[in-house]
Amino acid sequence: MPKHLKKLSEEVLHQNPWWTYKHDTYEKPNGETGDYYYAVLPGNSIIIPVLSDGRLILTLQYRYITEKMSIEFPCGGRHDTEATALDTAKAELLEETGFTAHEFIHIGTFQALNGVVDDESHVFLAHIQEQGAPQPDDTEEIEILYRKPEEVDEMIRRNEIWDGQTMAAWAMAHHHFLHKEKMVDES
Repeated sequence: MPKHLKKLSEEVLHQNPWWTYKHDTYEKPNGETGDYYYAVLPGNSIIIPVLSDGRLILTLQYRYITEKMSIEFPCGGRHDTEATALDTAKAELLEETGFTAHEFIHIGTFQALNGVVDDESHVFLAHIQEQGAPQPDDTEEIEILYRKPEEVDEMIRRNEIWDGQTMAAWAMAHHHFLHKEKMVDES
């Protein structure tokens, strides 16, 4: 039988436009009190854009924390509390790549770092319709990359793709490309 921790209190230590940092106290099964510190984010959407020829669209962008370039699927956090995961996916695809899609298929959700961050990631396949001009925010310089599914696999094996959310999203979507399954829209 799993042992659950009983929350005793919750406080916000810091809040900014992107995330909230919290501290909880809890009671352990033996009656002792413990502290838990964690971040809460509003959720995000990761998009795996698919062109009509089967190639995938990725982005190459500089990441401040690691001070290096990162190859990723387009992804972004929910900025508007009224926005759905699908709204966020559509906005991020357009912002980062300039592409729009005629079909978005929600293939699943995951928590990337559930021990310290509460941030639900929604993964979408997007069948591309057309391309316009990217609209990155003022902190982003993004290059668009086009790769076949097997090239994405190889890039992960060679550690050229090292972004955890991209690898998790690809793990969820990979079998769709291997088996060419017809997916059902769950959004």
